Amino acid sequence: MLKSIWFSGFVLQKLNMEFLGIPTLITLPIEKIVSGGLKMYLVESKGGAIICMLLSLFFLGTWPAIFTLLERRGRLPQHTYLDYSITNLLAALFFALTFGEIGKSTPEKPNFITQLSQLSENWPSVMFAVGGGVVLSIGNLCTQYALAFAGLSVTEVITASMTVLIGTTLNYFLDEKINKAEILFPGVGCFLIAVCLASAVHSSNTADNIAKLRSLSSTEDLETGNDTADNVKFGTADFLVELEKRRAIKVFGKSTLSGLSIAFFAGVCFSLFSPAFNLATNDQWHALKKGVAKLVVYTAFFWFSISCFALAIILNVIFLYRPLLNLPRSSVKSYLKDWNGRGWAFLAGLLCGFGNGLQFMGGEAAGYAAADAVQALPLVSTFWGIVLFGDYQRSSRRTYVLLASMLLMFIVAVAILMASAGHRK
Repeated sequence: MLKSIWFSGFVLQKLNMEFLGIPTLITLPIEKIVSGGLKMYLVESKGGAIICMLLSLFFLGTWPAIFTLLERRGRLPQHTYLDYSITNLLAALFFALTFGEIGKSTPEKPNFITQLSQLSENWPSVMFAVGGGVVLSIGNLCTQYALAFAGLSVTEVITASMTVLIGTTLNYFLDEKINKAEILFPGVGCFLIAVCLASAVHSSNTADNIAKLRSLSSTEDLETGNDTADNVKFGTADFLVELEKRRAIKVFGKSTLSGLSIAFFAGVCFSLFSPAFNLATNDQWHALKKGVAKLVVYTAFFWFSISCFALAIILNVIFLYRPLLNLPRSSVKSYLKDWNGRGWAFLAGLLCGFGNGLQFMGGEAAGYAAADAVQALPLVSTFWGIVLFGDYQRSSRRTYVLLASMLLMFIVAVAILMASAGHRK
């Protein structure tokens, strides 16, 4: 009887291990959990990091399109950004209270709540995370104004390329060169070319729009348009007039350099937040005392988002009463009553928050320089710009050639950047 039971158990174990090889993959982690206890979930494989980057790419490329949609519908950017900031912080809290609390806290990898209580010891790393949140908040604030002047695709190309040119180089050296330099830096060069092409696209498209507006027969047409708002077609002069009448930020008569300048400044800000976050989680400058655990990515993301939220609230409340670019004055009371588009603004905050969190998870595994591949987000933004807003419709052949060249260069740059991915020890 005992032999029969033993034989049956042996056969079941063999079948379990050999059938298609799938149970073997499942049983090994279970044995590890049973013997060592459930551990905090961290992305450790290159494949997992790439999945995080691709999801982050979609999220980070979509939220600026929502900002553009609301601005073109006439919603004040201060109202949109205040709503966005709330859900952006909630996304960080989600990562911290779920992934950051899974498993048993250890001295090397404390969970989120444990690390919060260690602020007196890990404050230098917290300051790096806070600094990263500050520059990201300033960059996002500039972006919402640049989107109105330079357009969705051009703004995203400039900011993303500046992020790669400066941020990726800094991350490469901070990560102790775990990424392949012979692959990484040609990719960075492709991003530089993409920046130049983006400026040319903006200049060419602006010239096209000026030519369309001049085609209107009189000043009266320029003010009223030839068709009703329901009949205008994307890319026509009447469409541009109707858009100018509806949108919150008026751009007619403004210098074409305004949008480009704001976008370049935003790009410089964006280029610094990832290196700051890298320093917060890996302590390359040895700011922590010996024996103090480095910040887990979820704890760093929490502090990062707290500073981003605080600065956004302070600045945008000030801008309610002292608006930029001749926008109408508002108030906290008016903001609270403005529910037109609030759901979209909340969605934008969630998308950006989840996008940043996934980028950081991927960067911790494959190196933050390779994680900057998510800066391919203009590919997503340009798609939304063409589909939702009719960007570049009825433009000149020169604009189309420059646009195609810009997107092609971006695809090449991102492919090269992902190919340079390493593996953090």
